[in-house]
Amino acid sequence: MAKWNIDLGHSAINFQVKHMMVSKVKGVFDKYTADIEAADLADLTTANISFTIDPASINTRSEDRDNHLKAEDFFDAEQYPTITFKSTNITKKSSDEYSVTGDLTIKGVTKSVTFDTEFNGKGTNPWGQEVYGFEAETTINREDFGLTWNAALETGGVLVGKDIKVSVELEINPA
Repeated sequence: MAKWNIDLGHSAINFQVKHMMVSKVKGVFDKYTADIEAADLADLTTANISFTIDPASINTRSEDRDNHLKAEDFFDAEQYPTITFKSTNITKKSSDEYSVTGDLTIKGVTKSVTFDTEFNGKGTNPWGQEVYGFEAETTINREDFGLTWNAALETGGVLVGKDIKVSVELEINPA
């Protein structure tokens, strides 16, 4: 098994959630690390994948909202300084599509989630290094992880949707 690095300049962990039932708030986590080992990244079924995300690095382009998300109502980043994901099973769906299932832990709650993952191909960067590209998506119910804060709207509905769409874009190269 070979170790692989994420090119942080060409990768991102993104999310989006319904806001006031009419629009979406989008954001990223600016700080994260990954441990990726694989015999061959062109066949992701050989991989062991784990991520550690710093919830205090959340960035939705609104300082007030970010501070609320870091606080006890949501991530409680002071008490729970990491979000983790560790793959438990990877199955091939087609020549370039996989299901990556693993344990996601947020605020001390662990649930199994599956990312629909696409291998975007490989190439050689300008410095002669081989790189691989992947995209992965899943949707989680934030309340399953103890992120239950909400506010009722006068017009009906709630301020924050339950479903969070998580997308991961990765460029990976040999360690």
